[in-house]
Amino acid sequence: MNKLINTLFTVIVPAEYEGQRLDKFLASLDFIPSRSRAAELVSSGHVSNMGKPLKASHKLTAGMCLQVEIPEPPASPLQPLNAPLDLLYEDQDLMVVNKPSGLVVHPAAGHAQDTLVNILLFHADKLSLGFAEHRPGIVHRLDRDTSGILVVAKNDRAHHGLADQFRSKQAHRLYWAIVNGLPRVKDQTIRSFLARHPSDRKRFASNASNHGKYAVTHFKTLQTLRSGLSWLACKLETGRTHQIRVHLSESGLPIVGDPLYGGRKINKSDKAAKRLLLHACELGFVHPMTQKNLFFRLDWPETVAETLREWGFQNV
Repeated sequence: MNKLINTLFTVIVPAEYEGQRLDKFLASLDFIPSRSRAAELVSSGHVSNMGKPLKASHKLTAGMCLQVEIPEPPASPLQPLNAPLDLLYEDQDLMVVNKPSGLVVHPAAGHAQDTLVNILLFHADKLSLGFAEHRPGIVHRLDRDTSGILVVAKNDRAHHGLADQFRSKQAHRLYWAIVNGLPRVKDQTIRSFLARHPSDRKRFASNASNHGKYAVTHFKTLQTLRSGLSWLACKLETGRTHQIRVHLSESGLPIVGDPLYGGRKINKSDKAAKRLLLHACELGFVHPMTQKNLFFRLDWPETVAETLREWGFQNV
């Protein structure tokens, strides 16, 4: 087995950083993507002065010599998968992809080597390790049966920059959903705390005692049909697991093709059969390196659009 080789940097503290905390200074260095990563390096003993490990709160002095050791990541057990990848955008820092319905985003139980991550590893020379070794490049997720736009980070600095935008609600995310039922009001905001369902671990539910993760979904009605189907645009303020599916279902508007949350199945004769009619149609964010505003929009997949037109939806 090959021994991992760490990279050692020697850094001299400039005069303008006199008196600043060590972790804050480290986060300003090009090879450290964030303050949390800096704190990890310090807490694991990889930052020292004269051979003595330092604490994150250590106050710096001008001219101080720091030794910063960056551990080499262990070899990944993930295998590249030679499969098509629909790229909407790519540069040296990130990729924006169109994820099809039915594709799991990252390895999980029952899906070890057949995920979007495995496909990305085949097409990209490098992906950010981000926050988990089994999810390289993944900044945010889409459920397996949800289609649409996903941004992927190629390096840690881009990853942390994008994740900060999602966390601070600066990123724009819009989804389309076809639901069973007619909304009582055209526009609505749903707020709740989401947690695992008390009796079904595969599901999530709003918690009446306000335990769980705070979730906010805004939706607007785009079209309604006499058959009782509606087309909604859902804007995410937060990004919790199954958030849109839970919020719409609990509002009496379960998404078509979502038996987990009460949505009726699609007739097998329909070309959109066996999929959730939820689609990530818009994504906007500031490029973490160039600071340019990026915006992407993606229509329904044509097989779904054809079915929706047959049902009576217009401008699909």
